[in-house]
Amino acid sequence: MILPKTDLYPRPRARNLELPGQQGPAAFRESTQMTRLRIASTAAILAFLAVPVALPAWSQDKASPKAASSDKSELYQQLNLFGDVLERVRRDYVEPADEKTLIENAINGMLSALDPHSSYMTPKAYKDMQVQTKGEFGGLGIEVTMENGVIKVVSPIDDTPASKAGILPGDLIFALDGQPVQGLTLQEAVEKMRGKVGAPIKISIRRAGKDPFDVSLTRETIKVKPVRFRLEGGDIGYIRVTSFTEQSTKGVLEAVEKLKKEAGSKLKGYVLDLRNNPGGLLDQAIAMSDAFIEKGEIVSVKARKNEDVQRWNAKPGDITGGLPIVVLVNGGSASASEIVAGALQDHKRAIILGTRTFGKGSVQTIMQVTGGGAIRLTTALYFTPSGRSIQKEGIKPDIEVEPAKIETIQQRSGFREENLRGSITNPNDKPGSAKPEAKKDDKPADKKDDKPAASQTTTPSAGDPDEPPKEAVSDYQLLRAADLIRGISLYSNRGN
Repeated sequence: MILPKTDLYPRPRARNLELPGQQGPAAFRESTQMTRLRIASTAAILAFLAVPVALPAWSQDKASPKAASSDKSELYQQLNLFGDVLERVRRDYVEPADEKTLIENAINGMLSALDPHSSYMTPKAYKDMQVQTKGEFGGLGIEVTMENGVIKVVSPIDDTPASKAGILPGDLIFALDGQPVQGLTLQEAVEKMRGKVGAPIKISIRRAGKDPFDVSLTRETIKVKPVRFRLEGGDIGYIRVTSFTEQSTKGVLEAVEKLKKEAGSKLKGYVLDLRNNPGGLLDQAIAMSDAFIEKGEIVSVKARKNEDVQRWNAKPGDITGGLPIVVLVNGGSASASEIVAGALQDHKRAIILGTRTFGKGSVQTIMQVTGGGAIRLTTALYFTPSGRSIQKEGIKPDIEVEPAKIETIQQRSGFREENLRGSITNPNDKPGSAKPEAKKDDKPADKKDDKPAASQTTTPSAGDPDEPPKEAVSDYQLLRAADLIRGISLYSNRGN
């Protein structure tokens, strides 16, 4: 979950550092030179690390002046240590090291040690992130996180190289072009997966229950179309949201209006598909939830201090007009997807169907820092309207439905009542009305007709407006969702 922000904490004041004792002219010159370099290094760190340095003072608002002074003294001792190590690396490492890279890696190490979602972004990475949230970027089309030193796939994005190659949520990427990812930060691994459009890359994957295998992909310009929709079976509005970018809520609103016009009075409800949706912008999750909820809280965000709580409430209006909604989720539904699913579930506005979601309940704030880069820092946890935190828990569906493959089984012909010899005529039949042709089903079909008969059993449903289209048959969870909406609609109509 990303909450854009550019506010910076104030820079700390300059502070004198301890100097080593004098040990003769030569020692003095060497010691003084090292000290100057150390002071220069530490001063650079203080300027570059303006945000982290100010944090201890910010967190000690209620502490005594003596305790705050002690904490600051210890902090500067640690920074002095850092400056000493940095200078030794600059002077004694076997090969010349780039100072800027050393400091950036140190900052990233500090942040990534906090949690899997905090990190430092170089100016280029920060720019790429801004482009990505607008819905277009270059790469493989895969949302990832870091787990035990390897890259874990949260979800592939629809119609991207990763999705087309069969990459699945939960896959572990342990090597890129034959080079282990162990030791890389998440941002470094992401940058390696991105590259020039058309350039190939080989990723090595571990998948549960299978031996490790390699997948060769070609980088493409990833244009994320966050919302897709279609009419299922002539009466169910299907809306697929792949990510929460700046265009997501607008796309859902347009989808609902077009589905209303296309289906007219036959529209029975909506399926909102958030499966394999890795999340995105917080404001988009709030706006999308608001579109379906009449009133009440959507989500609350609680920061470090108990009093730092933000709440967002729904405005009157439901774009669906109160029609039933089923939300599809799975283990790839994370962050913003979980906010939407949790809000609709707590308000009993939708039925959540599928499997347990990813369980990312934290909010990251993007803070621009000196040099044009930015830090992505976890600053809060979010809670559903009922006060639930889904951190490491996820959203548990109301109806748990695992993915499954289904197939049409041809029924044995000739065993209906109307096919039996001497069966009693239906008293409602009018004289002269057409009767079922029992002769064709009376005898077992010839072997040469078996295949045509089997193919005919799958084609009638394609033209039946009350049945889902052929492509939906392979999506068991979607089929269950559509059947559930039709059942709710049927029951509601009978009650009226």
